[in-house]
Amino acid sequence: MRIIDGAAAFGLMEPLTGLVVKAGEAILGINRAAMRIEGKQDGSPVTEADLAADRIIADGLAQLAGDVPTLSEERAQHASPPFPGSFFLIDPLDGTKEFVAGRDEFTVNLALVTSGIPLLGIVSAPALGLLWRGIVGRGAERVRFNGATIGAAEPIHTRKLPARGEPWIAAVSRSHGDPRSEAFIAERPNAVRRTIGSAVKFGRIAEGSADIYPRFGPTSEWDVGAGCAVVTAAGGRVTDGKGGELRFGQRSDTGFIVPEFIAWGDLQAVGCY
Repeated sequence: MRIIDGAAAFGLMEPLTGLVVKAGEAILGINRAAMRIEGKQDGSPVTEADLAADRIIADGLAQLAGDVPTLSEERAQHASPPFPGSFFLIDPLDGTKEFVAGRDEFTVNLALVTSGIPLLGIVSAPALGLLWRGIVGRGAERVRFNGATIGAAEPIHTRKLPARGEPWIAAVSRSHGDPRSEAFIAERPNAVRRTIGSAVKFGRIAEGSADIYPRFGPTSEWDVGAGCAVVTAAGGRVTDGKGGELRFGQRSDTGFIVPEFIAWGDLQAVGCY
């Protein structure tokens, strides 16, 4: 069992960033009009782009940290939780529906989880040439890239949630709306809904261009882990629906499901809204 702390995670950030960008290049190299699309048991689509990105990440992680377990959406059936030390949590193509529909808001998500808590996260939007990354306790950054050329990192931070009665921005899903999330937003006066696809929503919270992202419908750990680390590193928090801590990689009997969560840009807002 290997445990990776913040210092060791810092040393992995640049090679992991390069790996995620490489996976994104593979996705963009797929012809969406002619690609193979199959259905999973849960009805969600999987494409050759998902599988190509997953192969690149799996091979890269084997070289970078072959002694650290991995949990990937595309290989979840081979996972053996609980993971008591550190492990990589991967969604090689988050927002497959966005990708299939020809939109640009899809991401490659990679998290390093230690003792059940996301420590490092990278959320990359290949078609936007933009990624968000962070290490909890060491800050978060936004990075622009063009192909394999990665630009300078810009420090980012969540913003203070506006006072009651003042406009604030709620990130909402284009493909996965649910009544409870809508009700949560409706109870907050002057909320402005901003429709955003995939884990890009976490990036917008982390950089301070959105305030809150509630999701009261079930999703999977690999959809949330990287964004959780980025938002937390940027000064926010991702909790369950009651403000409690989320934990990852602890059990598989629930299908690695996160029943609900809220990404908060302002820590003082947790439990107060």
